[in-house]
Amino acid sequence: MSDVIKLRKGLDIRLKGRAETVYGQAAEPELYAIKPTDFWGLKPKMAVKEGDNVQAGDVLFFDKQRPEIKFVSPVSGQVSAVVRGERRAIMAVVVKANAAPAPVEVGKLDPASASRDQIIEKLLATGAWTYFRQRPYNIIADPTAQPKAIFISTFDSAPLAPDYDHIIRGNEQAFQDGVTVLSKIAPVFVGAHNSGASKAFTSVKDAKVTIFAGKHPAGCVGVQINHVNPINNGEKVLTIQPQEVVAIGKIFAEGKLDFARIIVLDGSQVEKPAYFRTTLGAQLSNILNGNAKLDGARVISGNVLTGTKVQPDGFLGYYDSQVTVIPEGDKPEFFGWITPGFKKFSASRTFFSWLTPSKDYDLDTNTHGEPRAIVVSGEMENVFPMDIYPEHLVKAILAKDIDKMIDLGIFEVVEEDMALCEFVSTSKVPVQKILRNGLNLMIQEVG
Repeated sequence: MSDVIKLRKGLDIRLKGRAETVYGQAAEPELYAIKPTDFWGLKPKMAVKEGDNVQAGDVLFFDKQRPEIKFVSPVSGQVSAVVRGERRAIMAVVVKANAAPAPVEVGKLDPASASRDQIIEKLLATGAWTYFRQRPYNIIADPTAQPKAIFISTFDSAPLAPDYDHIIRGNEQAFQDGVTVLSKIAPVFVGAHNSGASKAFTSVKDAKVTIFAGKHPAGCVGVQINHVNPINNGEKVLTIQPQEVVAIGKIFAEGKLDFARIIVLDGSQVEKPAYFRTTLGAQLSNILNGNAKLDGARVISGNVLTGTKVQPDGFLGYYDSQVTVIPEGDKPEFFGWITPGFKKFSASRTFFSWLTPSKDYDLDTNTHGEPRAIVVSGEMENVFPMDIYPEHLVKAILAKDIDKMIDLGIFEVVEEDMALCEFVSTSKVPVQKILRNGLNLMIQEVG
């Protein structure tokens, strides 16, 4: 019998443009990119140069501090560009495909007979170790450390989030194979939704399943960790997403390195929201063109709370299963604060829209004001279902009080866990940016 945890705090932001569980059609793009900017704390070192020919699974770059952590090409082709930013920092490695994406043969390995070291070595050799992120800090996991647990959230509660039950359909056995592999590294914990979760998630073997009920951020893996097995000082926990678990299962059970991904394209600027079969790091233009109204719109790789703004010809983020297109909020609103606001979403009862809780809203990116000095007390706590005081933690980070940051639980949170705190803040406090600065400070001072 699975444990059931009901979260009483949170907020569901209902947006227009939710996708039905249908698939759209789009041609495979010509360009694919792996972006070092998707990995916090990474210092990449190139293994190839522009013009080099690569095969799917070949190393593009690796971590300068931990060379065993490799980032591989999702397709076969030619390295068409190494995009650099300030101080020649590597922003993206772009590969022009010369063949349709296909799985790569890497040889099977039975986890039942393999040692933990052999499993980790296989994951490092294939580049699949980069699917793991480590708490604290949400960085690429350290393969030499012993984590106390591995957590998988099998549902996403963010606005317009993909349905992992739909995405995983047809790959249930690969998911189970992946969980079995992970259980050889550390105890596995699976978080499932209380409403209609797939048996592939609720009845998975070699893992402890916990059922969660409640509003966003119930689907955030950090919230689930906090309620099931909190992180204490000095402990490490790994997190991984369902599609990456499937990819790992295929490596060991089928001997195939598969970079196929299913993403959802949604948002109020999308004419036909749908799911699309694509490949890790794919250029988004083929999916967007003809399906979304891009004039005056913002394209986000990820969800509206934590995603990254990309150009229409940009690339899918490494950990993203969602692309959202919403209106760009570049037009000021005259006397917007004194209107009844029937078409506006409010986390409080500022507008009369609270009378229609089931309504979907067409929201843009306008923040409706600049940051303010006064912080309204209690706003963040109302939507934050963790045993942490978010407002006090933000203030401790701004004061660079490391001891207080540790006491207030900075090791347990990353940006996605506190994104709602930023959304509801009437003072426009950039909570996610402040938190990342605090995490970076902890890495420097504590390690």
